[in-house]
Amino acid sequence: MLNKIQSVFLAILILLVWAGPDLSLGHAGNHPQRIILNLTETPYNSCAVTWRTSKLSEEPMGEIIPAADLLDTSKTPETCTAKSSVLITGNQTSVYHYSVVFKGLKPGTLYACRVGSEHSWSPWSQFRTAVNRPESFSFVYFGDIQKGLFSMCPQVFQAAFQKDPDAAFWLFIGDMVNNGEDDREWGDFFSALGWMSRTVPQVLTAGNHEYPDPRITPPEQHRITPFWRPQFTLPENGPQGLGETAYCFEYQGAFFVVLNGNEKIEEQAAWMASCLSKNQLPWVIAAVHQPAYSISKHRDTKDYQKIFVPVFDRFSVDLVLQGHDHGYARTAPLKHHKPVGDDEPGTIYLISNSGAKFYSVSSRYDHLMEKTMSRNIWFHTIQINRNTLSFKAYNVAKEMVDSFVIQKHMKSIKK
Repeated sequence: MLNKIQSVFLAILILLVWAGPDLSLGHAGNHPQRIILNLTETPYNSCAVTWRTSKLSEEPMGEIIPAADLLDTSKTPETCTAKSSVLITGNQTSVYHYSVVFKGLKPGTLYACRVGSEHSWSPWSQFRTAVNRPESFSFVYFGDIQKGLFSMCPQVFQAAFQKDPDAAFWLFIGDMVNNGEDDREWGDFFSALGWMSRTVPQVLTAGNHEYPDPRITPPEQHRITPFWRPQFTLPENGPQGLGETAYCFEYQGAFFVVLNGNEKIEEQAAWMASCLSKNQLPWVIAAVHQPAYSISKHRDTKDYQKIFVPVFDRFSVDLVLQGHDHGYARTAPLKHHKPVGDDEPGTIYLISNSGAKFYSVSSRYDHLMEKTMSRNIWFHTIQINRNTLSFKAYNVAKEMVDSFVIQKHMKSIKK
């Protein structure tokens, strides 16, 4: 039996639990959610972070400090005021997005950062800046996620992190969700990423499912989902009107071009050619959702062959990372739509699928293919080590199912 003092204490405790604030959501709903790091165009001295809250934060900010100084009471973090925006979700609920670009960082340095406001901070997370010179690094490439966001997607991300915990960044090739207008699906995507999106910078490509269905949407309304720009902070150095969906960046001796295959592809081809004409780095990797050489049985859009491939050929792009066809394919090194000789440089085109949606593989371009696979889920590690690029494809059981090596100085492929 409880005595009178114990009974009073229990009653107060129950009242506090029932009527008090939900601390799991932070004070007044201002707890940071969906926190994600994104690469900038200069990842050796800057990094972007984006988050949102369910209620408006009056003074949102980010804090950053070299990780080695985090526990030094004589050192204080640098504080950056966040940009804010409001977004109305499909159920007419307002959510609030914030972004900070940490600038003036030291190359090759491990930093700790957190975001939020005075009374509601995220946990501290760590990331490392790039170095401003060619040096070995790896990154992870994912095909379409789209389906199984809640059930399968976390396994894929966990397996990728276990295989390459030191990856400099993750690159998604588009169709991260099935319906880009559905806030719940984006919530499942961020939930699957978990804490990894706060410590591994993300590079995102716009897929067709980040756009409305053109079969039922008038052309004047065919634009990127309103969730894209508020919840990601990506480079804005692409063609006019395509900021944060077509962009480029350098990373430790490699030049990356991310293309938006959903609109203005001719303008992007001209922009890409201009960028690559100035590039002095040895490795060039392009990412675009829609493939040039489709393996899907029910589609084969040749616009990308006509418009993008001549630029890839002209500037000897090493890899083109693609998705869209919900299968796996790796071409031989190609130039002018044909395999090159053993001692000639060519472009390898890859297609992958990282979610629980599968298409049958067509034999249409078998004469260009080195390997095709279907009805499975894959992720890929790409290691660049000065003159060598190593590619490995894994299934969700972390079994390697394909690999190749490019030796840049030998101008050849070793399988």
